[in-house]
Amino acid sequence: MCLALSISGRLPIPVDPQRLGVVIGRGGLNKSRIEEEFHVRVEVDSEKGLVFVEPKEGATMYNVFRAKKAIEALALGFPLEDVLLLTDDVYDFEVLDLSEVARNQSDLVRIKARIIGSEGRFKKTLEEIVGVRVVVGDKVVGLIGDFEQLRLAKEAISRLVRGQSHQTVTRFLERESFGLKRRRMELWERWSQV
Repeated sequence: MCLALSISGRLPIPVDPQRLGVVIGRGGLNKSRIEEEFHVRVEVDSEKGLVFVEPKEGATMYNVFRAKKAIEALALGFPLEDVLLLTDDVYDFEVLDLSEVARNQSDLVRIKARIIGSEGRFKKTLEEIVGVRVVVGDKVVGLIGDFEQLRLAKEAISRLVRGQSHQTVTRFLERESFGLKRRRMELWERWSQV
């Protein structure tokens, strides 16, 4: 993890100027909740398209790192309640860059349409079966979930990009999700016996 702090000790986060309003939220709600939950101070420079984050007294750079991910997730389009899951270390935020796998603009549109599915059905199925939160942006897909949820979601999206049908990928997700639930129950039973 490499965090480049500015001279003032604040971490600058580039944000699309059109998304700065989402980071701030209505009446400053999103900004103040990020500050409160991650123990950081957030300052928005709308002229430069930057959000600066610095730790409050007693906070660490880890708080700043988690707040950076939260701000990036908010800017991508996740609702605040999903973003606040990142206060729990179990959850993480990852971005898949679809422009790395798309051959051209029409291929990018096709890949995004496959991930979303007809009337959003595949995205909803992915969220329901795996438990991951998904936002599809202009050129990226954002995911919030725990390690296993992120692993399954990334594999499902990779299979769609490679051309597998929605039905085949859904069967893969159902099979893997069942195995994941069984492993978690076995782990829980072992912990409860300790």
